[in-house]
Amino acid sequence: MKENKMREIEIEKMVLNCGGTDDKLEKSVKLLEMITNGKVMKIKSTKRIPGFGISPGKISGCKITLRNKEKIYDLLKRFFAVINNTLSKKQITKNFLSFGIHEYIEIPGLEYNRDIGILGFEAVVVFKRKGKRVFIKKIKKGKYPEKQKVTKEEIIEFLQKNFNMEVK
Repeated sequence: MKENKMREIEIEKMVLNCGGTDDKLEKSVKLLEMITNGKVMKIKSTKRIPGFGISPGKISGCKITLRNKEKIYDLLKRFFAVINNTLSKKQITKNFLSFGIHEYIEIPGLEYNRDIGILGFEAVVVFKRKGKRVFIKKIKKGKYPEKQKVTKEEIIEFLQKNFNMEVK
């Protein structure tokens, strides 16, 4: 029996983000640029957190979005090696998978950089099925039904098949 191509799961994008203000922000930007070789975007805060010295409108983090499939797969294999190919079920939700890496020096192929020091970052992987563009486009926008969204179980199966992941 043939599989329906519209039901196949694929990775839409991966977002890497890192927080910090002032000096730590510059180190975070260097870290994400070193990992991805891309241009990093700075994020403005919307909340006030006096303990961290954050106020509304102040730049308090940075992020980069990757959409190149080969680059995403390569980075995910390296990132999963850091977390011993194991994830918790809490880290997976409908359409998303998120996890953090405590120290970038644990990633295979990356060396310690004295300018950056020891930093960590978060990674969010977004999954989709074919046909999502119908929901996103501006002209003749269509509906994206609930059954087209990627469930937690399907993401777990995808990770086990493609990355030999263990989900607890």
